[in-house]
Amino acid sequence: MHLCAIHAAIQAGCDIRGYMVWSLLDNLEWSLGYSKRFGIVHVNYATQQRTPKDSARWYSSVIASHGGALSDPLPG
Repeated sequence: MHLCAIHAAIQAGCDIRGYMVWSLLDNLEWSLGYSKRFGIVHVNYATQQRTPKDSARWYSSVIASHGGALSDPLPG
């Protein structure tokens, strides 16, 4: 997993300033259009209400633990 490699790099002294949990495919899946949902936040298109998914809570725990929670299984 990329986060494990980033954590190892930080532990080795690399100056890592950011990580984006996003890609173009979070918005559009080439073969399914907008019918399949990606990303760590669910968006209700009718109301624009955003609800964090389990994966968002997992990333939050990784950040809060400074990488200590990387051994916890990723939801889903």
